[in-house]
Amino acid sequence: MVANLHMVDADPVADAAAVERLALWALRQYSPVVAVDGVDGIVMDTEGADHLQGGEQLLISGIVNGLRGRGLTARAAVADTWGAAHALARLTTAETTVVPRGDVTKAITGLPIHCLRLPPPVIQDLRVLGVETVGELSALPRAPLTLRFGPEVGRRLDQLFGRVAEPIEPLRTPELVEVARNFQEPIGAAETIAKYIRRLVAQLSAKLEERGLGVRRSDLIIHRVDNTRQSLRAGLAKPVRDPTRLAKLLCDRIEKIDPGFGIERMVLVAIIAEPLEEKQGASALVEEEVVDVTPLVDILGNRGQRLYRVTPVASDVPERSVRRIGPTAVETGADWAAKWPRPSRLLAYPEEIETMAVLPDQPPVVVTWRGKRRRILRADGPERIFGEWWLRPCEMQAVRDYFVVEDEQGERLWVFRAGDGVDTGTGSHRWFLHGIFG
Repeated sequence: MVANLHMVDADPVADAAAVERLALWALRQYSPVVAVDGVDGIVMDTEGADHLQGGEQLLISGIVNGLRGRGLTARAAVADTWGAAHALARLTTAETTVVPRGDVTKAITGLPIHCLRLPPPVIQDLRVLGVETVGELSALPRAPLTLRFGPEVGRRLDQLFGRVAEPIEPLRTPELVEVARNFQEPIGAAETIAKYIRRLVAQLSAKLEERGLGVRRSDLIIHRVDNTRQSLRAGLAKPVRDPTRLAKLLCDRIEKIDPGFGIERMVLVAIIAEPLEEKQGASALVEEEVVDVTPLVDILGNRGQRLYRVTPVASDVPERSVRRIGPTAVETGADWAAKWPRPSRLLAYPEEIETMAVLPDQPPVVVTWRGKRRRILRADGPERIFGEWWLRPCEMQAVRDYFVVEDEQGERLWVFRAGDGVDTGTGSHRWFLHGIFG
């Protein structure tokens, strides 16, 4: 599949380097095969890279949202061919468009002929003949069209419908470290592919060592004999130059490579490379060796798992006291205040419960949660938490009273009452369950 990105607010007379910078950004973030499409667009091959973003729809939505964060308005489309994606990104009003595989004909038949990327004089002459849409043009005999307008009209039609390949020449910059291998005879066996992947990784590691770099993201680009490309992307939590580790990440996903009629070229590119500092290994006789979990993090991350860990945040409101950070991110140095016990499982959102309790300060004696009635045997509290008025003015008087309660089955719950039990201005006095201990 091919994704095309149209910059709605692009200036046709602006420096083309601006679009190239955006293409390099897309190259680093989304796909190993990215090229500039005119002065207002970017085209990329999503084959092999879309699953890392959760599919084509999430891929192009992420691109459009990323550009919106940079103050740019864009429309994106995904289709089987470059021509179809180019046309849909410029002629539809939807912010994102995904054409299912094989449905290109249905999607583009009614589009106007100027989507074919033909010279304006040719478009004008076709309109004089009464041709307005792609469907009308494709229904005309090919020979008279070629005789009058040359082969370009037929070539653009064939590219639009996927009858003729339109390869994407990927954008490359001098600072990218890459190695390649051409094959006199096409290869296709998984064992053979794995063998040459290891060789390419070894060559890439040697080049990175010369520059004192380690790879954070690498792309393996597969060129097939039918002039199509596939790609595998391997991301790492920290800069790495270990050939065995990088080769394993790529070889573990060989089953995603479809060699077709054979592979004639393989290219391995270090898309993101960072300085790699050499560290002195610790002696087991002097100090305890710290186990490095980043290899496991890399394996799980490249299988599509979204890994994170939580870190404390300076806030008394429970749902604001944690945030997600990367699995290998540097410690923030913050810690939770050791006042009252906190549950090991905090619900994403507090769930309303039915209770029997004496106001204002007594814990509930009966709790009904998710249709199950529980009799409370023991309780501890209340722990009063005030709202953070400096973040939300509506929390100026907000109060929560938290209790740790234990039912007859021995399960401990973390519940709270919204309000102080006296003044309804401090809360609704409804009860909620916010966490579970153990």
